[in-house]
Amino acid sequence: MENRPVPEDFRFNKALGQNFLTDKNLLASVCKDAGIEKGDTVVEIGTGAGTLTKALCEAGAKVFTFEVDRRLEEIVKKNLDGMDYTMIIGDVLRMSDEEIKKIVPEPFKVVANLPYYITTPLIMRFLESELDYISLTITIQKEVAERLLSEAGTPDYGAVTVAVRSYCDVVLNRTIDRRMFFPSPKVDSTVITLKKHENKYKIQDRKLFRNLVKCVFSARRKTLENNLKSGFSLKKEQCEILFNRLNLPPMIRGEKLSVEQFKSLADGIAETLNS
Repeated sequence: MENRPVPEDFRFNKALGQNFLTDKNLLASVCKDAGIEKGDTVVEIGTGAGTLTKALCEAGAKVFTFEVDRRLEEIVKKNLDGMDYTMIIGDVLRMSDEEIKKIVPEPFKVVANLPYYITTPLIMRFLESELDYISLTITIQKEVAERLLSEAGTPDYGAVTVAVRSYCDVVLNRTIDRRMFFPSPKVDSTVITLKKHENKYKIQDRKLFRNLVKCVFSARRKTLENNLKSGFSLKKEQCEILFNRLNLPPMIRGEKLSVEQFKSLADGIAETLNS
């Protein structure tokens, strides 16, 4: 495949975040990052010009690739002539789990060079679904990757960090210079893998856990006690009991809590509200 994967007259749609990787060695490395083996089923989000799709096919994967820009369909057919893949024109964010299951009925790995504007919604769309995904290996904006990899109490640590880590272990694979894309975006990218774990933290009430995380990070400069008073109508005495049980300092801010501490606190809140 030539370095320019689309015709000269192709007009890139900035709103769709169309920046394509073309380096064959790099694309092969991304497939290795994803642990792709012959016979694996892969869901790719954003076919683009088919450069990553081709690398996945060459690695022996059974590829289902989703694309919203119908203009790319003929370009992909030309670029992937002779390759065995299934291209679906449709938006995964607008499709139901059942619609996707009809297309991809078996367990799958997600591999994608994600448009920056849908990164978080796309990640959470899979993590919060009933879909049988194994892992997500995604190329995303470097700053977003840093948030997902950040530690409690640091400026990058936030609601999305806790949410993602409550479902997956996050692995840093590599950083990609912006000049490796065509056309070049304004920022560098990072390839990470989200490895699904089977409820490592044993979260019992997902809704309460999500509400707690949202409550804390929507007012992260408040003390945790004030978060709990406003978000769950807890009294000062109830907060003190919870904090003592979990060995938390009385003036701690919620942004200091680890995922495991968020889980323990959510359990404590549920017990308090039900008593």
